[in-house]
Amino acid sequence: MQAKRVKDSQVTLNHLMLPEHTNPLGNIHGGVIMKLVDEAGGLCAMRHAQKPVVTVTIDSMTFHSPVQVGNVLTLQASLNWVGHTSLEVGVRVIAENPLTGERTHTNSAFLVYVALDAQGRPSQVPPLTLKTEEEKRRWSEAEARQQRRLERKK
Repeated sequence: MQAKRVKDSQVTLNHLMLPEHTNPLGNIHGGVIMKLVDEAGGLCAMRHAQKPVVTVTIDSMTFHSPVQVGNVLTLQASLNWVGHTSLEVGVRVIAENPLTGERTHTNSAFLVYVALDAQGRPSQVPPLTLKTEEEKRRWSEAEARQQRRLERKK
């Protein structure tokens, strides 16, 4: 299986936030944002694996600031780490006011996916080639998170 580069699977999604996405306070519902984060992360993982993937875990998601109706939400997904059948993707969420250009980092998350074969069983994924110092740092941090996840399972 041939190794792939991080940049080969990166995903950027843009989504206009509309009134139908709001919670009772008038802000964009956190669940809507979580769904978009999972979609961006899943697409990044599928691009790398070139197979269907399922979400295993979302480590945590802290909302730093609310997202307003009319904001364009930009979700940037990038592969951090791959194991034998699993992949960790980092997703960064930015809200932009398209009228002023003001951009706010609203939240980030780390998600783990497992690639599936045609029978729905975990399936091997290609290795990841790390080119930059940032990619190596992200790999190292993701590897430590994966070890903590495995420890919690015990």
